[in-house]
Amino acid sequence: MSAAIKPMITLEEICTEAEKIRLSNPDLGDKIVSDIYQNAEMIAGPAVSKNSTDSRSWDHKLDDVLTSRLFGYPIMFALLSVIFWITIAGANVPSQMIADTLFAFQDQLLIWFELAGAPSWLTGILVLGMFRGLAWVIAVMLPPMAIFFPLFTLLEDLGYLPRVAFNLDNMFKKCRACGKQILTMCMGFGCNAAGVVSCRIIDSPRERLIAVLTNNFVPCNGRFPTLIAIATIFMGGMVVSELQIAVASLVVTSLVVLGIFVTFAVSWALSHTLLKGEASSMVLELPPYRKPQLGAIFYRSLIDRTIFVLKRAIIMAAPAGAITWMLANIYIEEISIIGYLAAWLQPFAYAIGLDGFILLAFILGLPANEIVMPILLMCYLSTGQMMEFGTLEELRDILINNNWTWLTAVCTMLFCLLHWPCTTALLSAYKETGSKKWTFLTFLIPTVIAFIVCFIVAQSARLLNLV
Repeated sequence: MSAAIKPMITLEEICTEAEKIRLSNPDLGDKIVSDIYQNAEMIAGPAVSKNSTDSRSWDHKLDDVLTSRLFGYPIMFALLSVIFWITIAGANVPSQMIADTLFAFQDQLLIWFELAGAPSWLTGILVLGMFRGLAWVIAVMLPPMAIFFPLFTLLEDLGYLPRVAFNLDNMFKKCRACGKQILTMCMGFGCNAAGVVSCRIIDSPRERLIAVLTNNFVPCNGRFPTLIAIATIFMGGMVVSELQIAVASLVVTSLVVLGIFVTFAVSWALSHTLLKGEASSMVLELPPYRKPQLGAIFYRSLIDRTIFVLKRAIIMAAPAGAITWMLANIYIEEISIIGYLAAWLQPFAYAIGLDGFILLAFILGLPANEIVMPILLMCYLSTGQMMEFGTLEELRDILINNNWTWLTAVCTMLFCLLHWPCTTALLSAYKETGSKKWTFLTFLIPTVIAFIVCFIVAQSARLLNLV
């Protein structure tokens, strides 16, 4: 008798069965990788020298703390808080020194233009518009980036950042995103444009796009001065002076946490709609802790990141300063163009808890978040040029005199946190994705979310008669 011939299994059937097994065992890939490494350790164990074992044991002991569920997250947030504190506190003095130097040079430029007999409109556009806008951007952006990026790069060089990715990988997996996205988010705290560029470290094109589209939800250093000033004036002002800084810090930290939560939520939504797919397994071999190389840290942080981002910001901010000056100084029937634009925007702005001038300041501040508050003060004071506030008390008086309430402050901070990326970040998104579609969505998604959130907050407060 001839043996029965079994039907051949096709490749398609094998792939279908493999997919069923993978879906029923979502951690199968991680288990396979874990078994491979355990077997490798068993095989290589006898050949490892005692010194190497001792070193590895030291790394393991440290990792037991830094990557544990009990201590890993508090240490991670504590380190991030320390970096923020050093950046904010350390940048105040050099920012003021750079601003004083550049504005002193602005005064000299005005003298030279006057001696040259230049018309007032040309002086206004080039000096009070373009140069003054550049001075603001450089003074506000350069010191924080020059502090934040070296500190961030130091943690990277020490080998700590891979531990951060390891800690948060599971949370991003639940959003069907990549754990490395937390590294791009951390870079975004310094500058969202740099955060977008750093998305290159994510191998999966789908997960890389998710990281690019959501990086704007972590506030960059250009938004922190506005958030801190408003939080100190309105929220810190509700308590005694001794507690003002603590309350303001708590409010800003809460906003940062909200931004991170929105990042998770939008990442989950994108991975279930426009960018459907399963999270790729992140095979991350934690590198050994190592002595930082100061030369490499200096070059990567200052040359590759700080100067690179600052150059893009300057290119975008120069024309913005000139356009803003023209809008503020061209009058039609005794009202400036800025006045007309603010009046037109007033109904939309009121619906989301702002006023026309605030919304217009964010629109004109598209090239750089650093100039939003100077533009707003220019609008309120009708000076025709971007202004700075001397003290928080002076700023408080200006805002209160222009009908600011606690609702205006809350909605302005929420809009500042969630609104569209600056043009530098958008340009970086276009260069990284090579697509106008994804660049437009990088702008559209946070814009829609900012309007929706502020609309809900404003209308709810008014409906409950809280203002």
